[in-house]
Amino acid sequence: MSNQKTSQPAPIYLTPACARRLRAELKETLYQLRPEMVKTVAWAASNGDRSENADYHYAKRKLRQYDGRIRFLTRRLEDATIVDPVEQQKIANGRVLFGGTVTVENEMGEEKVYCIVGTDELDASRGYVSWVSPIGRALLGSSVGDLVSFATPGGQTELEIIRVEYKVLE
Repeated sequence: MSNQKTSQPAPIYLTPACARRLRAELKETLYQLRPEMVKTVAWAASNGDRSENADYHYAKRKLRQYDGRIRFLTRRLEDATIVDPVEQQKIANGRVLFGGTVTVENEMGEEKVYCIVGTDELDASRGYVSWVSPIGRALLGSSVGDLVSFATPGGQTELEIIRVEYKVLE
């Protein structure tokens, strides 16, 4: 008998905007892209010897990629918990929760804005950071006035929480 603990996969959290994007991608892949590729496979197969038919091999590979993406998106959406940032405000009591938009000040007095989102929504150019990233984990649960610290490749970083908001994300 083993005392080895089995680790549970991290929960999948999505904002409503991300869930809409994933559903739209699933719909497009399932009802447009895949059917078009099925036609391409049929056309390429009709060209004769499949062993040296580059069009056929490319189309089959692309079809497998679409099928894999469809399986991934379907599972992702089935397993996800949709968290509306506006609804989070009702239970936040001033704390940073998933979906929160947080204004921080770094050690040099510069202000930056981060939004705590799921792993499917990362966008550093918009300040969207994952709730499981070092900065996301440091910010979660903090409140205005708190100092949070987390490790970066350049060393320890400290931020002061200036403002916490909950708004619709797009």
